Amino acid sequence: MSRYTADSAPHAVGGHPVSTAVQLIDYRDLNPAQRAQLSAIQLLPEQLQYAGDVASALYLLLSCNSDQRRAVALLLDDVPRAFLLLQCGAFLPAWAAADAATITALQVDHRFQGRGVGRACLQALPGLVQAMWPDVCRLQLSVDRANHAGLAFYQATGWQDTGEGYRARSGYECCLTLTL
Repeated sequence: MSRYTADSAPHAVGGHPVSTAVQLIDYRDLNPAQRAQLSAIQLLPEQLQYAGDVASALYLLLSCNSDQRRAVALLLDDVPRAFLLLQCGAFLPAWAAADAATITALQVDHRFQGRGVGRACLQALPGLVQAMWPDVCRLQLSVDRANHAGLAFYQATGWQDTGEGYRARSGYECCLTLTL
């Protein structure tokens, strides 16, 4: 069972708590109701071009049976409010380091954005990744250079620009790295 409880709860605008129970949990450990609730995670239309949707991410996850591709949900009071895919080993893209796990499709429900949910997810993620894959030394992701909000968010949470990621519409995306 892969579960990690975040140290600090996300907060609403005005400082009122959104939740007292914040957990990052492996998709495999979600109960059937929580798996069904993933489809309620909604992104703003302009975010879909960068992160895709939960259905597409689940298609990738469920298309293979491998411990090297995993999905994680952030639960607030036992309800999924954010979702992402992780991969390592054979699923690493060419731009990633061999000792890395990559994040794709980070999706925070737009009704919970700006409340610390994404930050709580990224704070809890290193502990969960190290529990799942002890040999992983860093997290990496590729962010479109036109995704200014995404770049600012990751850099504000300690990620460093370490070169080029995926090929983009124009040039290459930024490869961002967080050392574990």
